[in-house]
Order: sequence, then structure tokens, then C-alpha cells
Amino acid sequence: MHDGEPDACARGVGTVCRIVLDAQARLVGVVSQSDISDKVAAENKCPAWMRVSEIMSTGLVTVTPDRSLHDCLRLMEQNGIYHLLVVDPAGRYRGMLSVTDMVTVIASDEKARADMLEAFVFERTGTP
Repeated sequence: MHDGEPDACARGVGTVCRIVLDAQARLVGVVSQSDISDKVAAENKCPAWMRVSEIMSTGLVTVTPDRSLHDCLRLMEQNGIYHLLVVDPAGRYRGMLSVTDMVTVIASDEKARADMLEAFVFERTGTP
């Protein structure tokens, strides 16, 4: 596949998808494995002659870096998605947040709270 727009580029994010940016690093789309299988393979098209813009997903759900984890989880649930694209206020791509990332942070935070509570309780009762 190729893109005829010289100012667009794709940046890898693992093997799941490619982020498509314009020359100002603004997010314009995403090409996922399902985009390729649904729009290229399933329609028996030749990938060498297709443009990225023909198969990329647009109308993406994005967040800015200041959004809370709670808001991000709610957006994922409301939209039935497992990843959110992070953009700055100008729309420039900053990264991707997965549900796994958030669960890891939340679990770590809860463990820290439990450890702090355990230390408090055992310190007060004198139990080791």
C-alpha cells in the first residue's frame, strides 16, 4: 500500500495498527489489521495499488493528556474500544493509551493504598 499524499506518514504502534499523521504531526487516521482484512483482503484488492487513505479509519476517539483515567475508561466503554489516541490541543499525536495500561496503573495504585493501610493497621496494633 502507498499513500499519494506526500505529507502523510505512518508511525508504528506495535503490530496492531499504524498511526497516520500529516506533516504537522496531526492525527488523520489509523490503519488496523481489521482495516486491512476488511478493506483489502476481503474485497480481494491488490494492496500494492491501494492508498493508505482508502483504508484508514477516521473519526477516531481521542483524548488530551489532561483527561482522567476514569473519563478514559468511560469513553472506552461507551465506544466499545480498547485503545484511545492521545493528542495535544492542536491535534498532534502524542501516544496511545490501552485498557491494559490503565488497569496496570489502577492496580498499582490500589496495591500501594493496600500496603499503606496494612502498614498503618499493623503499626497501631503492634502486629508484625
